[in-house]
Amino acid sequence: MAPVQTGHVTSPYPHLLEPLDLGFTTLRNRVLMGSMHTGLEDSRTDFDRLIAYFAERAAGGVGLIVTGGFAPNQEGWAKPFSGTLATSAQARRHLPITQAVHAEGGKIALQILHTGRYAYHPLAVAPSRIKSPISPFAPRALTGRGVERQIRAFVRCAQLAREAGYDGVEIMGSEGYFINQFLVTHTNHRTDEWGGSYANRMRLPVEIVQRTREAVGEDFIIVYRLSMLDLVPDGSTWPEVVELARAIAASGATIINTGIGWHEARVPTIATSVPRAAFTWVTQKMRDTLRAEGITIPLVTTNRINTPEVAEQVLAEGVADMVSMARPLLADPHFVRKAAEGRADRINTCIACNQACLDHVFQNKHASCLVNPLAANETELVIGPAPTPRKVAVVGAGPAGMAAATTLAERGHEVHLYDAAEAIGGQFNLARRIPGKEEFAETLRYFANRITDTGVHLHLATEATADLLREGGFDEVVLATGVTPRDPEIPGQDAPHVLSYVEVLQGAPVGQRVAIVGAGGIGFDVAEFLVVPEGDSPTLDLKEWLQEWGVVDPEEARGGLAKPQPAPAARQVTLLQRKRGKLGAGLGKTTGWIHRASLVARGVTMLPGVNYERITPEGLVVSFGPEHANERLIEADTIVLCAGQESLRSLEAPLQAAGIPVHVIGGADEAAELDAKRAIDQGTRLAAAL
Repeated sequence: MAPVQTGHVTSPYPHLLEPLDLGFTTLRNRVLMGSMHTGLEDSRTDFDRLIAYFAERAAGGVGLIVTGGFAPNQEGWAKPFSGTLATSAQARRHLPITQAVHAEGGKIALQILHTGRYAYHPLAVAPSRIKSPISPFAPRALTGRGVERQIRAFVRCAQLAREAGYDGVEIMGSEGYFINQFLVTHTNHRTDEWGGSYANRMRLPVEIVQRTREAVGEDFIIVYRLSMLDLVPDGSTWPEVVELARAIAASGATIINTGIGWHEARVPTIATSVPRAAFTWVTQKMRDTLRAEGITIPLVTTNRINTPEVAEQVLAEGVADMVSMARPLLADPHFVRKAAEGRADRINTCIACNQACLDHVFQNKHASCLVNPLAANETELVIGPAPTPRKVAVVGAGPAGMAAATTLAERGHEVHLYDAAEAIGGQFNLARRIPGKEEFAETLRYFANRITDTGVHLHLATEATADLLREGGFDEVVLATGVTPRDPEIPGQDAPHVLSYVEVLQGAPVGQRVAIVGAGGIGFDVAEFLVVPEGDSPTLDLKEWLQEWGVVDPEEARGGLAKPQPAPAARQVTLLQRKRGKLGAGLGKTTGWIHRASLVARGVTMLPGVNYERITPEGLVVSFGPEHANERLIEADTIVLCAGQESLRSLEAPLQAAGIPVHVIGGADEAAELDAKRAIDQGTRLAAAL
């Protein structure tokens, strides 16, 4: 796309960077930082961190920030004592947040989030007493007066947000939360004026928007998050969704944001295996419908938009008026500024792994980011100039080593980064070969540029021996030497049809029947690699991905949900583990189910609680039980060993003996599965402290 002149700056992203006139105010570009709960919202002692977190993203140029969800009352809490805005005293605590964002030229809206039956506490309320599959607490069914009380709480929360200096609010009406629960018969069995006909079921969001507009005046942003694709049984029909959109626009909303899928939906919506911009077609369908009726309310599209190129294309094609990005602004708070400056190749791209953001939130931890440990840690993890610059060797150019080396160099140290391989990346070079993990290549691109920009001296195809490091005059050595596959010591494993996971991912020939020894993260990745035909990753083909998960046009099926049609598996795979219980129990909290469902759909057999007896030309012999009484042959042309890893740290002892300070990070420090989140965080924190 040819650059165009925008003011005094030539930009390749004219639609993305174009201001949006809302009538009473103007957003400086078309980027909405989508709501993302960090956990910092839940304690007043964390508000200083929350201030710094939002201010950093406002400084990065975001057009409109939406906060993580704040409950309008106790019944709406996500969990006990979670973030709430219900009193003037609470509103006063928010003033420094809005002031900090405004000081950076940004605008910010507070999300009003009532969780309804998704609440993880006994005060939960909902339209009907129907327990959700993601909470142990059955909600109390509201009376008619109780519904009115909830509406007043929404309105009061919006008034308090204005009092706190916010530029607007987002009313959370999607993802299966409280408002969404009123809209569908799946969760609304009422027979009064709040249930039954769709006109009654949609009355709640319409009343909330209408009364909120009356309470806050005309010069206040109201974003309504509309569930356009429920992806659950008995979800909304497309005519119902359109009818609600019309009513929300008529009731005084400023912007309609797109919501995709309930939290209980068994369709992935934001994981790395979801194609980029996979759901923008739904927003376009709504926008085209409303525009044909003369309704011009701006629409926001969302989910898996993680580069300025994708965002620009979406806007240029008239899909939406804004794009929402949440996790991409965790990964790089200066996403917009870098795009505007023509430095998109320097953006630290979100890889949609969920490991440090959503997984943390659902484990009651503070959210951060795998590729950017500074996210939500801006006041704690400060990267400042080194008081005494030193000469530092970093051995190993995997995630831990790259993070340590570039952070050290940024602080002013002289850094030499060694790796015996001919390319940077370490285990990331294997990970990006897994179908659905192609985004890992973006992290390698980012670190390659960081190595250049920070002045790291890169020595590839160079084995950093103890003698080399002793003679190099280094003040400190950081060992990020990674791991080696663990030897499971199975009789017969030296046979030619037995391969390590490294050999498989590097392209070694594999037969049609495969037994995989070990069902941790690597075992699951290798299984995915082997069942998906080469060069046929559904992540790269939207039509194939939608068919695999049963996502269709909502005019064809209620909620956009149909029967999944996964492509045939390329191989017959058996995945085994010694532990009893569910395979993949240690996978990510928000993504593990996706990996399991994908493999089951492709016919992968999963066997827990096995003992590995021996490998024969016919396959793998296993037994069950502590007495090893019952043996079984798993017929296989190829056996792949994914039985864990061991740390590589042989350099540590000779360097310590030579009196050189040594720091061990990443897999070299702890080899329990491959953990890029821990590796990058550990490398960054060490470098910030040296």
